[in-house]
Order: sequence, then structure tokens, then C-alpha cells
Amino acid sequence: MGYEREAGGRGMSYLELLNLAAPEAIIALAALAVLAADMFALRELELHFRLAISAMISCVGCVAAIGWMLALPEHGNVMGGIFIVDPLGQLVKIGLLVLTLFTILISLESNFTVHAGEYFALVLLATAGMMFLVSTADVLMIFISLELTSLSLYMLTAFDKRDVQSAEAALKYFLFGSMSAAFTLFGLSLLYGLSGSTSLEQIAASIRGPRLDPLLVLALVMTVIGLGFKVAAAPFHLWAPDVYQGAPAPSAAFIASGSKVAGFFVLARVMATGFKGAEGSGAWHGYLPGWVPLLAVLAGLSMVVGNFAALVQTSVRRLLAYSAIAHAGYMLIGVLAYGGSGLASLLYYSLTYGLTTLGAFGVVAVVQQQTGGDRLSDFAGLSRRSPGLAICMMIFILSLAGIPPLAGFVGKFYMFSEVLRPGSPGMGLLWLVVLAIALSAVSLYYYLQVLKQIFVAPSPGAGTWVSVAPVTQQVVLGALALAVLLLGCFPGWLVQRLAGAMAPG
Repeated sequence: MGYEREAGGRGMSYLELLNLAAPEAIIALAALAVLAADMFALRELELHFRLAISAMISCVGCVAAIGWMLALPEHGNVMGGIFIVDPLGQLVKIGLLVLTLFTILISLESNFTVHAGEYFALVLLATAGMMFLVSTADVLMIFISLELTSLSLYMLTAFDKRDVQSAEAALKYFLFGSMSAAFTLFGLSLLYGLSGSTSLEQIAASIRGPRLDPLLVLALVMTVIGLGFKVAAAPFHLWAPDVYQGAPAPSAAFIASGSKVAGFFVLARVMATGFKGAEGSGAWHGYLPGWVPLLAVLAGLSMVVGNFAALVQTSVRRLLAYSAIAHAGYMLIGVLAYGGSGLASLLYYSLTYGLTTLGAFGVVAVVQQQTGGDRLSDFAGLSRRSPGLAICMMIFILSLAGIPPLAGFVGKFYMFSEVLRPGSPGMGLLWLVVLAIALSAVSLYYYLQVLKQIFVAPSPGAGTWVSVAPVTQQVVLGALALAVLLLGCFPGWLVQRLAGAMAPG
């Protein structure tokens, strides 16, 4: 039965559609290849070799998808936004694939599971879900992509069957995720009922008016609740500390990096495109109802809860979880700056944050393997036991704290300046930027506590023993630290590409 749809002013066949979605198809095929290879050829091998071969197949799939997008750039818009291929989306998908590659590489020395094929297949399927998520402007496709991503991440959280904390974290993640999915679906269904369309652009055209419809307000609140869970913004963050602490370290790193990039991208797209005309204002003494004041309140709450809760943590994983909640607040400021270079600032911050948090979790994974814990005291004397790891962790921690010249500082400066730019939807939110800067200063305390243990505190009962991390992990963590340093010293390399991808035509 023949089927054609308009895309870019021309008919589109199934073959042309497959060509547009080739990167996602490559990742899906790589996931199937990993499963097949592990099931039929690798079962009798030692776990180390199974992990290495499965990781190699997964990396080949990611590199092939990146190569496809670089060598054969395509443009298309299928069925009014169900699947969009544009330069910005391609660049974000390349960023997601790079984060996936690093996740795969830091998983090589893991021993939390014997199911190597299934683990890497789930990582790839979650990546495919994230790629679809950034390639659509249709609420139905957004929901399906969110669920593909979420289901994969639930299972990755529970992958350490020997750890009760892993099972508990996965159960909490699943229960909170199911509830958030219900809120998201309810909000998106109200948007469909108000507009008669699932396209974000057509929804915006239908709901625009001088006053906000009560049902539109309800749809906005429900949608923000659902997506707020995905990005771990307060008060929808309760799952994050347990998941970051209980999940296997590579899984937690992937949840903290890749899902944040995709989640904030789709949140910005839904707010700025689907609710266009319903921005309102969060300016001091200039409040108008809309999504801007709503997100401004969530941003402030996330920064306050995340930073102050992190002050009392003794587990580095939980500290990174509350730090992620605080960073969700910072990134919500980037959502408020959506439009023009505002989106570029959000993407720069989220991508560099993803690299940084991947590296931090990578160091935590090594320390946990060698000491059996992730408490602050387990990092005591790390600079004398493993100087290379200590230097990498210092770069990651200082970047999270926003210390120049690292990428975290540049990202915050870029984002804060964009939200105050004339014409930005978030213009007038000086109070929020001042709050963010003040709480960034608060965050220095708990970040420096980690560095104090690494560089100042003595190794308890360990004398002068030296720990040597596996070569693969040293190389990967070194590459991540170098990337964070270079992107901070030379931010124009990424910023110019993001700005160029957003340029019309």
C-alpha cells in the first residue's frame, strides 16, 4: 500500500524517511547486534572479553551514526513535525552519542553484571529514545520517545542484581516515573483537546489569545510536572538521590548526563514552541501568568533545595545528586532565555555539564571499586594514592562549582547573560540570576569538601599505598577532563557551531 507525506515541499517515500532516520536506525541495529553477538557467540567467554566485544560493537554503532550525520547531512520535516531533521537537532544528537560513547567506555571495567549484551543494548536503546526526543515537535512522538528512554533507564538502574540499593532505587525511579508519565500524558492530551492537533506549532497557533484559558493553565502545570520529573527539578526530584546512589555507577552517570541534555532540550522546545504566546512574566513587581514565572519558581526552588541539601551529604554520589538538582535550576534559567542565542547557551551548559558529571561518576566508580564505598572519607588521600585520578576529579569538581577557566564557569556566565538580554522571554529575572550567583557561592563549600578529602586529608590506615586505575579508565577520564578544560578555555568552538546550527536557512 503506497504511502507518501509532504516534507520540505516534496513527497516522501518510506526509503527517504528511513534515510532521514538512519542514525536512529543504526543505533537500534547496533543494539540488536550486541544482543545477538552476546547470545550466540560470546556466552562461553570470560566476562572481561564479553564486555570488551560488546562495548566495541556499541562504539562502532555510535561512531557510524555520528559519521552518517557528518558525511550526509539531511534536512526534512515529516508530517508537520513528527520527525524533524535540522542542523541543531543533528548537533545535539552528536552530543548525545559522544556522551553514550564515554558511558560505554567507563563501563568496560565494571563487574556489576554478567549480562554484558543486555546492558549495552539498553544503553543504546535509551540513546535512540533520546535521539528521537530531540528530533520531534509533536506531542505524541515526544511522549513515546520519553517512555522508550525512561523504560531503558529504569532497567539500567536495577542492573546490579546483587545490590539491594540498586533494586530499591529502580523501584522508586519506576514509581515516580510512572506517575510523571501520567501527568505528562494528561497535560499533552489537554493541549490536543484545546487545539485539535498534536503539532506544537499548530497548538501554539490555536491557544494564542489575550487571556490564558483555565484548561490551558491546567495543561501547562501538568506538562511542567511531568517534564520536571525527567530533569530532576525540585520539587519533583525525590527519586534522584536514591537513583544516583543505588544505580550502577555507569548507569547513574548516563542518567545524569544524556537524559539531562535531551530532557532540557525537549522542555525548552515544548515551552517556547507549544506554549508560544503564553510566556507571561516573572519580573520583580511585574508578574504576569504564564510559563516563564512557573519555571522561574521551579528554578529558584531547585537551586535552593539542591545546594543546601548537598551541604550535609557524606556520600559523594548523593552529593552529586543534589548538585544535579541545583544544576537543573541553573539550566531552567537557560530555558527562560530560549530564543536566538539563548538556546545555544542552554545546550552549551547541558552538554559540558554532561561531560563533567560523566567524569565525576567515572572517578567515583574507580574509588568505589577500590575502597568499597563512596563516602567522603573513602576519597581521603586520593592525591597520594592516584595523582592522575585526583587531578581529573579536581577539574570536574571545580567545573561543577563554576570556577574559571573551566567549562562550568563559561556555561553559567553565558546563560546568565542571555536571560537578561533585551527581548529574552526571561528578561526582568535579575532576582533569579542574583539568587543563582549567591547559591553558586554556597555550592563552593561542599565541592571544596570533596577536594579537601582528596588533597589534604590523610589516607586512613592505608599508609602510602598506591592505587592504580585500569588504563582504559585512566585514558577515558583524562580525555573527559581535557575536554572540560578545553571547552572552558576555547568555548567558541562549540558555541559557534551551536549558533550556526540555529541560523535560519
